[in-house]
Amino acid sequence: MTETLNWHKSSYSSGGTNDCVEAVTDEPVVYVRDTKDHGMGLIKVGPAAWSKFAAYVSR
Repeated sequence: MTETLNWHKSSYSSGGTNDCVEAVTDEPVVYVRDTKDHGMGLIKVGPAAWSKFAAYVSR
């Protein structure tokens, strides 16, 4: 199911490193996964929690 979603790579992910994540909002959840290893699974959180996390790590 999650493979059919419109995943977006983080704008902070560089093409030359191994630090890449993708996220997609499929109301009422946000899915996050490793760009290079989809088999590792994903994290599923609510939009409010994702917004708080993103704000925290952007500081």
